[in-house]
Amino acid sequence: MDTTSTRIISAISRIGSVLRSGMWEFATSENLNPAQAEILQLLHSRAQGVRLSWVARQLSISAASASDSVAALVAKGLVRKARAQDDGRATDLHLTEDGRQMAQRIAGATAFADEAVGKLSPQAQEQLLGGLLQLIGQLQKTERFPELRACLSCKYFQPDRHQDDAAPHHCGLVDVPLSVAMLRIDCPDHQPADPAQQLKNWQALA
Repeated sequence: MDTTSTRIISAISRIGSVLRSGMWEFATSENLNPAQAEILQLLHSRAQGVRLSWVARQLSISAASASDSVAALVAKGLVRKARAQDDGRATDLHLTEDGRQMAQRIAGATAFADEAVGKLSPQAQEQLLGGLLQLIGQLQKTERFPELRACLSCKYFQPDRHQDDAAPHHCGLVDVPLSVAMLRIDCPDHQPADPAQQLKNWQALA
């Protein structure tokens, strides 16, 4: 049965395919496979090193597949391994300078999508972001969605603190009101809230 929900998923799937196509076309021209390109993008948004197991979870691939892709990136001089600061027995992954530059070029491969979103009205953009965040919140209940450094899972996020429809929420870290349009999916200053608080935060958008 063709319901509204199935049409939404179909639309998201089509958009995802177009974005992947743009990224993969660029990656192929740089002698990278799709998984390698995605790993570079993941590491680019992390100031601190990350573990191989985290990369595998984010990409929903096996540890062995992640290890093979990382090994190829190390051989290309795009990723380096270093002893983890919090555990001398563990290894963290970092971008090299060449890796950082490559990740920036990969991001530019999907600039066409950013331009398309930018042509929507500010109100439409905020409604779209709010709806997608609600969907992510529901998907996280299934434990099939990877961990995010999102405002709505952060201990600094204070839902519905202000009596202002334009900016009802608040960030306790930088002490500023937050509109829906300002909510981030990947914030480097993110600190996980406890599960009960995370649930309350996600419900604030319902």
